[in-house]
Amino acid sequence: MAGLERKRFDNPDDTRPFRDKGHVKIVDIGDGVVGLATFEPGWKWSDHVKPIAGTPSCQAAHVGYVLSGRQVILMDDGTQLEIGPGDVVSIPAGHDGWTVGDEPCVVLDFAGMATYAKPD
Repeated sequence: MAGLERKRFDNPDDTRPFRDKGHVKIVDIGDGVVGLATFEPGWKWSDHVKPIAGTPSCQAAHVGYVLSGRQVILMDDGTQLEIGPGDVVSIPAGHDGWTVGDEPCVVLDFAGMATYAKPD
């Protein structure tokens, strides 16, 4: 069992860039990993993370809270959902996604960030 801890994203354990269109700051805390992801305008998973992941679609399942901006999620089965500020989201593995509009989409992600955008 993990002990009492406190960490901050201004001193993350890791920062992973998304090929010039954003990044995720990672904190390892307790028995888990929490990510603060910033998806810049023009970001698209298939353009900016797929080359890092090497999979046809994102295979990480996410549970998160959208702090700002908007994003469209497109599941491999064709299901699509737009998310925005205040949304709590569950996104299963097998998806693409892209930022909508001129504002970065910032998401606090409580699942799926352990290996997200992490080069081999």
